[in-house]
Amino acid sequence: TGMWIVKPSFDTDNSPFVGIIHIDSIYHATHLVPIYGTQFISHNLKHYDSYDTFQVFYVNKFTDHHAFEIAS
Repeated sequence: TGMWIVKPSFDTDNSPFVGIIHIDSIYHATHLVPIYGTQFISHNLKHYDSYDTFQVFYVNKFTDHHAFEIAS
């Protein structure tokens, strides 16, 4: 696909690594596409549960020409 794969990082006690970044460090918003795997997805899954349901995501560089330029 040519898209980057991202996933959250966890410490040795399974707590998530978190950090605070300055707003000036954000260059562009991105669109994350879940990597679905081989399991069926429930029809009851809501979009706001995606980050909790899926563990790995593609960074979609094809959302617009700006994202494509940045990620290519």
